Amino acid sequence: MTKIDLITGILGAGKTTFLHSYAKYFLSQGQRIAILENDFGAVNIDMMMLQDLKSDHCQIEMIAGGGDKDCHKRRFKTQLISLGMQHFDRVIVEPSGIFDMDEFFDTLYESPLDRWFEIGSVLTIIDSEMKELLSSQMEYLLASESACAGKLILSKRNPEESENAIAERILTHINRALTGIQCPRQFKENDLLMKAWSALTEEDLKSLSCAGYRSERYVKQFDADRTESEVHYFMHIAIPEEKISEVLETILNDTENGTIFRIKGALPKADGKAWKINTVHGKIELTPVPNAQAVLIIIGEKINYAKIDSCLRSYNTNPDYVSL
Repeated sequence: MTKIDLITGILGAGKTTFLHSYAKYFLSQGQRIAILENDFGAVNIDMMMLQDLKSDHCQIEMIAGGGDKDCHKRRFKTQLISLGMQHFDRVIVEPSGIFDMDEFFDTLYESPLDRWFEIGSVLTIIDSEMKELLSSQMEYLLASESACAGKLILSKRNPEESENAIAERILTHINRALTGIQCPRQFKENDLLMKAWSALTEEDLKSLSCAGYRSERYVKQFDADRTESEVHYFMHIAIPEEKISEVLETILNDTENGTIFRIKGALPKADGKAWKINTVHGKIELTPVPNAQAVLIIIGEKINYAKIDSCLRSYNTNPDYVSL
């Protein structure tokens, strides 16, 4: 049977960055793997981070977002059937940060997938810099996406804060969120991997590949396709490079724009290449990539599209710019 792993975590937690290291481990072991990406809309910026993994031993597929829950589940099952017929050693699934865990487990219990796949590990990425109190829907997603994890993996650790302080703060937050959805599970410090990802050893990654998962019950408070969270695209956009950080900070911090969780996408560089954008509150990441479609994707709640559009137009230099 093919082992299948699920990498979960709320918006901006760092799932794709971790997945890159995790996938490289399997490739170094000579395994044939497939990565199944699921993100908002038809433009998956996170896939750019994985392109260097593509080879005869690594296939990357995408499930576009959109549609109702049943439609999305059918697309997910169809993709898994296709991958199952190719007899990979490992399939790694990275869903959107807004994800119903039941979709993963229920789909794998269906025929013929129940004969082809065996769940390996459910790994949940936790942003150590997340706010102490999130919106009610984000608190629910944090808890529900963590409840079944075989291991919690900490991202974005602040080196100025002690490991004990970080562990206590994060575990208190997650366990409070679990109690809020009436889940009996309570995480302990040995459930948390707190180590710089660049320092992960082969033994660490082997251990994560065998972390397994837990079957936990909890009260479902929101359907993933009925959350208030939404996404908006701003296409064919060009912003002077020296102004990019300023624009991103303005959009994130202006409360009249709505509650912005994350800005992702790509913007052109002066040398003809592109900047990959991944921005959350308190952290702006600009990573050079060879090429990419020029787009900014705004993810949040109650987004004021018109106001963000006005801000971007004041900086944009591309006449083909469009807000979708």
